[in-house]
Amino acid sequence: MSITNEIILRPRFKFDVNHDNQELLELFENTKNAQTHFIVSRIDEHIFIKIPKKNQHFWSPQLHLEINKNDFKNNSTIYGLFGPNPTVWTMFMFFHFIVAGLFIGFSIWTYTNWSLDTSFELQLSLACFMIIIWFALYFAARIGKKTGIDQMHQLHKFMRDTLRSKGIHTAT
Repeated sequence: MSITNEIILRPRFKFDVNHDNQELLELFENTKNAQTHFIVSRIDEHIFIKIPKKNQHFWSPQLHLEINKNDFKNNSTIYGLFGPNPTVWTMFMFFHFIVAGLFIGFSIWTYTNWSLDTSFELQLSLACFMIIIWFALYFAARIGKKTGIDQMHQLHKFMRDTLRSKGIHTAT
């Protein structure tokens, strides 16, 4: 699983297993109390694996698994998504929307002043500054992903080990 050379901020994976989805969901739910290294929670066909609070930092990832039943008998597909804490992700999206809104506003203001043949240097520089902030947010997210990569590997290893305890081998 190579995630360092990709632009993807929230890596995903998918694989099929020859087991019933309810059996797999119960397997993960049973690991909740059998270990203390990870927090495992289940909502319907979704499993969330998180790092405990004492080991978390701002950039700590979580692993979201969706285990769907296929049309074939006793066959399931596991979809995995690594992502930051939902609060951190929401904050980053909020910042992106604010910057996008300000960029659009400053761009309109720049165009209006240009159309009226008045000075527009300030507005143009503010619009360009919003582009710089966009890049800064992107690189901050990349740094955050790199900071949380060890914990991402721990989460992935825990998922693989849990599945292997049932005799399921994964390609990811």
